[in-house]
Amino acid sequence: MKVALVGYGSIAEEHARAIVALREQPGGGDLRVAGVMGRLAEPTAAFAREVGAERATTDLDDLLADPTVEAVVVCSPTDLHAAQTERALRAGKHVLCEIPLATSLAETDRLIALADAMDRRLMVCHTQRYHPALAEARRMVDAGDLHPTSAVCRYLFGRRENVNWKGRRRSWTDDLLWHHGCHAVDAALWLLGAGEATVAAQVAPPGGPLEIPMDLGIVLRTPRGQVATVAMSYNTHLPAHDYLLIGEETTVLFADDTLRGPDGVIVAVTGDHTHGAIVRQDGEFFAAVREGREPAVSGRAVRPAMAVLQAVQDTLGAVVPPAAP
Repeated sequence: MKVALVGYGSIAEEHARAIVALREQPGGGDLRVAGVMGRLAEPTAAFAREVGAERATTDLDDLLADPTVEAVVVCSPTDLHAAQTERALRAGKHVLCEIPLATSLAETDRLIALADAMDRRLMVCHTQRYHPALAEARRMVDAGDLHPTSAVCRYLFGRRENVNWKGRRRSWTDDLLWHHGCHAVDAALWLLGAGEATVAAQVAPPGGPLEIPMDLGIVLRTPRGQVATVAMSYNTHLPAHDYLLIGEETTVLFADDTLRGPDGVIVAVTGDHTHGAIVRQDGEFFAAVREGREPAVSGRAVRPAMAVLQAVQDTLGAVVPPAAP
């Protein structure tokens, strides 16, 4: 199966590594990166050489015109995801899109419908669902060992400069709500087993060198009366990424790649957990392509999170800029 990567940044590197790892697993020997499309010619060509791709181009249509490419992994900046995914689907390619699939619910629905119409697989990289510790918390919910009443989710880290998670400077600006908010909201709904929620939210005005909202709070209430509180920040000097799931039988905390309960550690993950989660995630996508079925984390599966983000966006409207000093 020939795969094309759209983008040559840090997350594209991780997908290329995942393809190498999957190629070594049973049934994965035919996977290969056939082409790379990027914004600038020189780094695109360098990345293509690094991952052993046959083709490097700055023209997406050129990449999509290759009839041997069966699947495309969209690893570009957030605001390009929807348009590039649509072009890939219309070209008859299966698509694995980095989070978020789009920056509106209307775009999300259009892409879900297009994938159905084209009979192509569409999966989104909600990678946290593949983290072993979080997956164990969800298993406990599915098994009836934990009936959750509420969740408290924190996704807080410093992004006062325009650099990514590997310390590389970006040519584009990230989006707290639609990118990292998508991670946290999806995790909250998934852990609660909820397909919808009413929404209340507050956002700080744009500021800092990035001139974007840097702090955000969301409160969700599910039809079963469960409450989730999601706190987001790009401002903090002390990062925190944890999910507290409160249930009738017990309470579990996901933090530092570990799931803990009142009696101690339930699941502890060592090694490169991000790489492992991406390998499992990408493996599910390629398996769904081969088997002609909807992937586990399809566009349809992540629609509830996108509906929440759209509700937040609609509630916030035009953010008032900071007052003059």
